[in-house]
Amino acid sequence: MTIQDLNALIAEAASQLWGWPMILLLLGTHLYLTVRLRFPQRRIFHAIRLSVTPDSGAEGDVSQFGALATSLAATIGTGNIIGVATAVALGGPGAVLWCWLTGVLGIATKYSEALLAVKYRVRTSDGTMLGGPMYALERGLGWKSLAVAFCVLTAIAAFGIGNTVQSNAISLLCYETYGVPTVWTGAVLTLFAALVILFGVKGIARFCTTFVPLMALCYVLGCIYILLVNGSYVWDAFCLICRSAFSPEAAGGGFVGTSIMMTARYGIARGLFSNESGMGSAPIVAAAAQTKSPVRQALVSSTATFWDTVVICALTGLVLVSSIIAYPDIDYHNGGALTKMAFEKIPVVGAPLLTFGIVTFAFSTILGWSYYGERAVEYLSGKRYLFIYRLLYVGAIFAGAVVQLTVVWNLADLLNGLMAIPNLVSLLALAGVIVAETRQSADF
Repeated sequence: MTIQDLNALIAEAASQLWGWPMILLLLGTHLYLTVRLRFPQRRIFHAIRLSVTPDSGAEGDVSQFGALATSLAATIGTGNIIGVATAVALGGPGAVLWCWLTGVLGIATKYSEALLAVKYRVRTSDGTMLGGPMYALERGLGWKSLAVAFCVLTAIAAFGIGNTVQSNAISLLCYETYGVPTVWTGAVLTLFAALVILFGVKGIARFCTTFVPLMALCYVLGCIYILLVNGSYVWDAFCLICRSAFSPEAAGGGFVGTSIMMTARYGIARGLFSNESGMGSAPIVAAAAQTKSPVRQALVSSTATFWDTVVICALTGLVLVSSIIAYPDIDYHNGGALTKMAFEKIPVVGAPLLTFGIVTFAFSTILGWSYYGERAVEYLSGKRYLFIYRLLYVGAIFAGAVVQLTVVWNLADLLNGLMAIPNLVSLLALAGVIVAETRQSADF
């Protein structure tokens, strides 16, 4: 089987998985939890305040903000930049709205995941806190086999969404923009990642607590600057995004209309790739937070989706669509090229901003997902194979940087969807527990 045949097979599998049943399951869970929890999105600013207020005297491995920063490190990656561009290229500008809606409604799901992760977490013999969907499935529902399936998928998915996708994006950008050989980029990435990963969750959290807010702020300010430059086209871009989300013919302006199904499919898939609400990865680190209340940590964790999708992905989408309208010569059919061309149209800051965004976002995602993969392996086999897994993970960073990964995005979509299924099942089955914990908590 050739690489083209494999890519076609994976693309078809991903397309089938991300049909209407999966879209309805994901959005249905978001909407169901939003209604049952009486719209937790309204508590987002209270949650932001809690994220920077320590829960004194609580047990855990890292601070609440450290857990949030690690979660953001894993979620804010190429999905926020290249992923949004790919959604626009394949699904049209309307995909940006579907991506954004996935984030708004996904706040309720991210809240629910974290609540269950803290409620059902366990303390190991060495004092480490472990939790996540696998423990909710096993301890909350008694479904050990589904918990094992989730961990197997997580351990494998970490090499795609959290590793090779990210290192490949960094190396290609550095090569195409500055002529840096991919081997050199891969070697530097591998070295720096290994130095941080070897210190475990506390080392990752310390790095992310310092670095993630800075990188996100720089990227947001850069996007705002670009939108000011494209000022006369921003409102047109906003209107086009809204119209074409529900009407393929409304794309216009040089865009080729796509079906509503394709627009929704790519917008929702890239939204999940970006914010991971419903996928079950972020709760793994939420369980390590120093907190006495599942609800308190759930509120803190929900802010990750707000920052990741409601803010950063929305800004990226507006930058891309407004740039396409402003500069008709941009080829919007290629997601990776679209991002590069759109940002390079902005003098002075465009190319450096894109480079900084992709390099920092992608590197932080590599670190965050290393923790997710390790916890999945630890659930499956204890600590026996953790060092081997770390070596394989670090080695994959270099491989991703130097090898052309034509099947990576389709494989990432497939694995994301497969991971989400057991997690969404646990959320729906334990919805009553989530609601009961929320209603009796003073933190909410």
